[in-house]
Amino acid sequence: MTTQKIVHQFEKNATLSSEFSADLQKIINQVEKLTDIGIALSTEKDTTQLLEKILLGAKSITNSDGGTIYRVVDGDTIKIEIIRSDSLGISLGGGGNPINIPNIPLYGEKGEPNLKNVVCYSYHYNKTINIADAYDAVHFDFTGTKAFDKKNNYRSKSFLSIPLTDHQGEIIGILQLINAIDPETKKIVTFDSISQRFAEALASQAATVLTKQQLITDLENMFESLIKLIATAVDEKSPYTGGHCRRVPELASMLTEAAHNTDHGYLRDFKLSEADRYELSIASWLHDCGKIITPTHVIDKATKLETIFDRIHLLETRFEVLKRDHEIAHLKQQLTDLQNNKTSSPATPMDGESAARLKEQSRQLEQIFQSNIAHADDALAFIRNCNHGGEAMSDQDIARLQSLQKLTWSLNNVDLPLLSDEEVYNLSIFRGTLTSEERKIINNHINVTISMLEAIKFPKHLQHVVEYAGGHHERMDGKGYPKGLCREEMSIPARAMAIADVFEALTAQDRPYKPGKKISEALFILKKMKEEGHIDPDLYDAFIEQKIYKKYAEKFLDDFQIDID
Repeated sequence: MTTQKIVHQFEKNATLSSEFSADLQKIINQVEKLTDIGIALSTEKDTTQLLEKILLGAKSITNSDGGTIYRVVDGDTIKIEIIRSDSLGISLGGGGNPINIPNIPLYGEKGEPNLKNVVCYSYHYNKTINIADAYDAVHFDFTGTKAFDKKNNYRSKSFLSIPLTDHQGEIIGILQLINAIDPETKKIVTFDSISQRFAEALASQAATVLTKQQLITDLENMFESLIKLIATAVDEKSPYTGGHCRRVPELASMLTEAAHNTDHGYLRDFKLSEADRYELSIASWLHDCGKIITPTHVIDKATKLETIFDRIHLLETRFEVLKRDHEIAHLKQQLTDLQNNKTSSPATPMDGESAARLKEQSRQLEQIFQSNIAHADDALAFIRNCNHGGEAMSDQDIARLQSLQKLTWSLNNVDLPLLSDEEVYNLSIFRGTLTSEERKIINNHINVTISMLEAIKFPKHLQHVVEYAGGHHERMDGKGYPKGLCREEMSIPARAMAIADVFEALTAQDRPYKPGKKISEALFILKKMKEEGHIDPDLYDAFIEQKIYKKYAEKFLDDFQIDID
């Protein structure tokens, strides 16, 4: 081999080595970029930001001027989610301006596949489409692209469309890149095989991340729907608590935000993350789920005598029978007196003295009759008042009830007590409408709530749901239920739930045993509860200082209830 040939071969090998080295370096750079992009995608939780990172990552790894992310909608159209173009300065969708471009149909009017559009073709055939020059393409309709180019003094040339396929083989979107740029000459070039493979690898990874994100979103939506379904079932079970499970979450959110915004005192270090807010929302919706097993007649008990129906009507019937018997006895006595007077002197007219005597007897009978009727009416009015449960019962009231039990009424010629022992027991309830046994049934809902929630395998970010939901009947002084926790043993969100539950109940207009209180009345009661160690004092102060009561009232209460600013 001559010296000239040796030099030529050496130069050739050097050139090949240089080209190989350049290609190798390009691959190494793209691998590093792909790795960085993959890490970024795996940590992103916001879908919009995720789409943007996918597109920007794909542009970077292929050194392309522009690109678009499409999402498949309902299997029949493609929606443009994000558009980016460096040279034109276009930033639409994602963190940019809104996109006002119609969706692209995947099928024609007769149901035939739309194969004229590159992204639709890529969808239908589930393959990557690499076009060197759109203006030379004969199988696709680039009329719109050419019109865009003319309007914006642009030249759309090389195209790369890659389907995003999920784990079930379904195409969830399309990644399209436009105009690969040579890093040295800055000219538009074709997407080479290396760039295409890396873009496909990124698309595959992106599809996995998007699918995972969508699955998480779908599971969260299903979980939230199930939670709201349970809450709705509890509310719908009784017409008198129809909005409780929907209003408490809103009020609990308002109050914890007030605590979050407090920059002084005990609450100054309390801060909420988005995860905290979500966890509290879930707990709020579930806080009364245990009431699903509480008997309706206990939840709905509007009066002391109510069970399946208000038994005051039975007592009213007895009093009507009692009054009827008084009237019959009165009339019988009048008839007897009249007959006796006629029998004593049947042949002679009644003299003046006898007539006066008969009239006096009749007056006295009428007086006794009217007194008995008045006594019965008064007793029934008293029982009706006791039955409402609006005011606390005094010892005198209870003694009077017991004395009424001595009265009798007649049924089938059998004398029976006007009030049974069970009826006197119910009417003697000190405050409200529930007996101690019924109160235990109501209170047991919180134990059932806790048991139901503890049976759920909550993920790590929802580990406090049971505590938040199960603590709304606890008191700061440790006298609440079911666990008798004191303030230091409860988290701030759990304490906020307790205040939200109380204030909603005080102002609710759908309770059977009371009308909704005005704000001034409800705040007066809340203040007393604060002073008595029932609710958290610092949360109460935030509730007042930031006027959470007013924000809540403007959204949920009637105008007549809003009596203070």
